[in-house]
Amino acid sequence: MAPSLEDDWVPPRAAVSTGELPSGADIETALAEAYEHCGPITDGNVADYIPALAAVDPSSFGIAVASSRGGLWTAGDAYSEFSIQSISKPFVFALVCEAIGHDAARRKLGVNATGLAFNSVMAIELNDQRTMNPMVNAGAIAATSLIPGVDADEQWSNIVAGLSSFAGRPLTMDEEVYRSEAATNLRNQGIAHLLDGYGFLYADPDESTDVYTKQCSLRVSSVDLAVMGATLADGGVNPRTGQQVVTAVTAKRTLAVLATAGLYETSGDWLFDIGLPGKSGVSGGIVTVSPGKGGLGVWSPPLDSAGNSVRGQLVTRYLSDALGLNLFASVPLN
Repeated sequence: MAPSLEDDWVPPRAAVSTGELPSGADIETALAEAYEHCGPITDGNVADYIPALAAVDPSSFGIAVASSRGGLWTAGDAYSEFSIQSISKPFVFALVCEAIGHDAARRKLGVNATGLAFNSVMAIELNDQRTMNPMVNAGAIAATSLIPGVDADEQWSNIVAGLSSFAGRPLTMDEEVYRSEAATNLRNQGIAHLLDGYGFLYADPDESTDVYTKQCSLRVSSVDLAVMGATLADGGVNPRTGQQVVTAVTAKRTLAVLATAGLYETSGDWLFDIGLPGKSGVSGGIVTVSPGKGGLGVWSPPLDSAGNSVRGQLVTRYLSDALGLNLFASVPLN
C-alpha cells in the first residue's frame, strides 16, 4: 500500500485542474449528433443471465449530460428507468468512505484492479487483499457490508437514502429485477461466504448479499446517472439540489478508484479511449464523470463480451472529445 498523507497536509495554494463545459447550444448539438450516429447500431446482446434483464427492449437509448453548475441536457429515452446494477458500486463506496474514512476503506476493500472478470472467484484466491477493489463484485459486497446500520434493514435504508441524495430524488427498487436476481445470485452468495472465510466481509454473508442485490435493483434513468456523476464532479455537492452528499475528499478518492477499475478488465482501454472515470452496469447504463465539469449518463442495453454497453461506450467516447472532457487532452482535438 502506498504511503498515506493526511488530507489537511496540502500546499498553501492547492490548485485544481477543472474548467467549464461548452455552451448549452454546443452540448445540445453534440448530443443530437451522438444520438443520430449511434442510434442505428445494433451490435451486442442484452444480459440474459438475469431473466428480468433479458426481456428489455434492445432499442432503448437515452443520453443525459448534467453540469456541475446545474444545467441538464438530454436526448432519446433519457428519463426511462432501468436497474442501476453495478453502477451503484462507486456511490456505495463513497458512502462507506464517509462512514469509516477513505484510508480504512482502502485497507478493508483495496483500490487496485484485478485484471479479471467482475465476478471472478480466481481473483479472490490469487490476491492476499481478496476483495481487491470496490468495483468488482467481491469488493462491492464487502463495501455493502460496511454500510452503517444495526441490521440489514437499516443498512438498506441508508443505501437508498444515500443514492437518492446523489440522484437528487427518491429512488425505488424494481421488485421484478430484485426477485429475478435473488433467484439466480448463487455466485455472489458463494463470493460472500468465501470472503467471510478469509475475514474480508464485515456483516452476515447472506444478509450482505441480499442487501447488495437490492442495491443493484434500484431504478434510475440516464438523467439520474448524469446528476449522480455531476455530484462527484462537483466535490460531492449535488448541483441540482445543492446538498453536500459527500465531502470533496471522498469524491476525489471515489473517482480515483473509478479510473482504476470502473470497467473491470477493460478499464485500461476505456481510459485510453475516453480519458475519464466511468462505471458500467449490465442493464446497459454507463456513468462518466468529468471532474469540475459534470456527469454523463447513457443507457443502451446491448452489451459487448465484457458486459459494457456497446452504444454507451461509443457515445461516451464521442462526447468526451466533442465536449473537451478527456482529462489527458492538453489541447483541443481540432
